[in-house]
Amino acid sequence: MKKIQISPSILSADFSKLGEDIRRLEQSGADMIHVDVMDGHFVPNLTIGPPVIKSLRKYTSLPFDVHLMIDPVHKYIKEYSDAGADIITFHPEATKDILETIKLIKSLNKKVGISLNPDTKIEAAKEYLDRIDLILIMSVYPGFGGQKFINEVTKKIENLDNIRKEKSLDFKIEIDGGINFETSKIAIDAGVDILVSGTTVFKENNGDLKKNIETLKQM
Repeated sequence: MKKIQISPSILSADFSKLGEDIRRLEQSGADMIHVDVMDGHFVPNLTIGPPVIKSLRKYTSLPFDVHLMIDPVHKYIKEYSDAGADIITFHPEATKDILETIKLIKSLNKKVGISLNPDTKIEAAKEYLDRIDLILIMSVYPGFGGQKFINEVTKKIENLDNIRKEKSLDFKIEIDGGINFETSKIAIDAGVDILVSGTTVFKENNGDLKKNIETLKQM
């Protein structure tokens, strides 16, 4: 049985005590911290900038899994790297040169991910799968938390898992959007390794982080 990793999204945390919530996530068994970065342009919301990430870095030794939903992404990568990101994920639509963006992230000694929106085809990332550390499948349209899981993305996950096995590649498959105790099992069965969950981790079982993280891992 493969080990499932949980990357709680702090988009659902209490922004008045982010540091405390991040510390609690580590104590509760989270594997990494998912940070959604939105620019109000590429997606219709504004969230966290480099100074906030830098200020949060001291609260945990867990990797910061930073999802950049900004355009153009290239010019901001070093700022987020310097702020404390460990994994930097970007969208193919947000760069003019996917390979150069991958090389830039790698040159900063960070892990690199490519994110695919629900209507973005695998082909957008297919030729780069041997160069990246993870592929993030969006199971909602990015912008806001608490959306409903889009079931159609499971086929995309299955196809990526098949490619990974056929070509003996070692990238991880991560999923973000509408992940709860029911949809997490669907995602894992399709081939997902890392679950991003915000609302379920922070709100279910009266906010019992440890119980919610353990339940997701056991799906």
